[in-house]
Amino acid sequence: MNISLRAGEKLYLNGAVIRVDRKVSIELLNDATFLLETHVMQAHEATTPLRQIYFAVQIMLMDPSATSAAKDLSRALIAAALRAFEDREILSALKSVDELVARSRNFEAMKALRAIFPLEQALMFPAPPDRASPDEAPLEPTSHAA
Repeated sequence: MNISLRAGEKLYLNGAVIRVDRKVSIELLNDATFLLETHVMQAHEATTPLRQIYFAVQIMLMDPSATSAAKDLSRALIAAALRAFEDREILSALKSVDELVARSRNFEAMKALRAIFPLEQALMFPAPPDRASPDEAPLEPTSHAA
């Protein structure tokens, strides 16, 4: 597998953090667990249920010594999310993510989660309704004298 990195970019490889000082291409000649910096979520960004699951799964890839605890946490978070969400697409994706995590297919689980972030965003933070156009008169409160 070939990985191209830009100057200053990080690669998380089997728990080690590698930063390159110039543009490089790296060829991995055997199986390795890695994450590119662009896929890494910071703890303060794990603000929704799906993002919290993503963060827990990410820990398994970044810190192999924490895999057992992170796997238990991610499976518990998935179970809670399955009870909380009603959207069929999210539920289907979560079931798939749970299976991927159970089989230690963590990068694939993260990819599946990233794909449903927009659905979660739309459900949790719906766009406000369109405001009346400027040509329309605003509604005025009415008072009734007794």
